[in-house]
Amino acid sequence: MSGEWDSSEVVFRIAAGSRRDDVLGVLDEAAGWLGARGITQWPSRFDAEWVVEAISRGETWLVSVGDTVAGTITLDWADPVWADLGGTAGYVHRMAVCRWAAGLGAVMLDWASDAARHRGADALRLDCVSSNARLRAYYEARGFVHRGDVAVGGAPGQRHDEGPLTWVSRYERDLSAS
Repeated sequence: MSGEWDSSEVVFRIAAGSRRDDVLGVLDEAAGWLGARGITQWPSRFDAEWVVEAISRGETWLVSVGDTVAGTITLDWADPVWADLGGTAGYVHRMAVCRWAAGLGAVMLDWASDAARHRGADALRLDCVSSNARLRAYYEARGFVHRGDVAVGGAPGQRHDEGPLTWVSRYERDLSAS
């Protein structure tokens, strides 16, 4: 099944530590799919250390349709990439959908917007590698506004103070009007 999803079919559950491999499996599938298309959004495989902290803080979610894992999303409440902008926001990281569940991303972004709004945030923010024109267009089509490009340290998908620089495009969805 792909395309339009009835949000009543979709279940969001906090990813407990015992589900780390499920999170990594979704991320690795998405990374492989991107890599096969020449898109350098993420590494070819995710290290467990990249997800363990967010899982332990209860910020990473597994998204299921029926009993089948269909995606993952991390929603947290701070991101140094956005330090120059004020306001309260939720930050989406490591959002990925299994290929069989293509189209589910829109439901996941709406869920994240609702969760951030419920927590009192004025905006939902995310970023992607600047060279990923297709993903940038996807976010813009879903109501996100480009808020500038910044350089971050580390390989694509990482955040380090050192290492190679990766340019990311920041996007924001205003939650205060809805």
